[in-house]
Amino acid sequence: MVQPTSLPVMILISGAKLSTPLILAPLAGYSDLPFRILCREFGAGLCVSEMISCHGLVYGQKKTRLMLASDTQEQPVSFQLFGAEVPIMAKAADILNGFHADIIDINMGCPVRKVTKKGAGAALMAQPQLAAEIIQEVVKNSRRPVTVKFRSGVNANSNTCVAFAKMAEQAGAAAVTVHGRHWAQNFTGLADWQNVAAVKKSVAIPVIGNGDITSFSEARHHLSAYQCDGIMIGRAALGNPWVFNAQGRPQNHRDILLGAARHLQLMERYINVDILLAVVKNHIGRYFKHLDGSSALRRRVYECATFTALKAYIDTLLQKPSSGVIQ
Repeated sequence: MVQPTSLPVMILISGAKLSTPLILAPLAGYSDLPFRILCREFGAGLCVSEMISCHGLVYGQKKTRLMLASDTQEQPVSFQLFGAEVPIMAKAADILNGFHADIIDINMGCPVRKVTKKGAGAALMAQPQLAAEIIQEVVKNSRRPVTVKFRSGVNANSNTCVAFAKMAEQAGAAAVTVHGRHWAQNFTGLADWQNVAAVKKSVAIPVIGNGDITSFSEARHHLSAYQCDGIMIGRAALGNPWVFNAQGRPQNHRDILLGAARHLQLMERYINVDILLAVVKNHIGRYFKHLDGSSALRRRVYECATFTALKAYIDTLLQKPSSGVIQ
């Protein structure tokens, strides 16, 4: 496993020890088991699963259960729940006791309409009393530490993250993650890290900052500048697991291809690559971003009709000289 340098060596979230303060964010459609293992290998101290529906878990939906696949290679790992019904969230937390999560995270920050229209995700920031009840019941029913991820507030005129963090701490949360955008921003504009700093000053539990971090050096700077305990990295890790290490994304094309090949190997081992071929290609295509001829390279990836063809294409590229443009 690659070890980052020049960062605090460990943070503690209740009983869960993180070897580094860099954390892979929950990314819908991306943060599956193979990608989590890959990011751990490249230096992430913790990885968070995709959002898991409390209803899907309680009612035994097959797709939801598949999202709970885990392996000792990725530990510690956090499984993220979302929902807005107190008894269902409590039951889901109890069910997770039978799986291999080291931490249970509650999503109270997702701004996507299909989540918020049911009162979950960022919509819970508008209902702090309900949010508190959910946290309390999840804590009561979980044998793992419970963390909460939320945003700066509902909108620019409602900066409630400090009050929300205090509520989460009082309700039993072992740590909080603050995304520096408010709900109305969705994923636009810039994250305001002053909100992360304000939350850190207001609570005694660990505070993880999230939003717009694209490199190891930015993560290191934000840890120092805003005095948070951890940094959560999301979209910048796609096609770039090197973001969790001081060396950063390789300049050598061959090293980038080796990262993509390792990702393919993990996907072949842990998921049904034939059924999920579109997911596989979406991941692999991202490795070619910023390379010479990237558009053509990605097109070739997406044109592969089978996993075998895609794997053969990457192998062919690896056989070319390490210097120069890969095509």
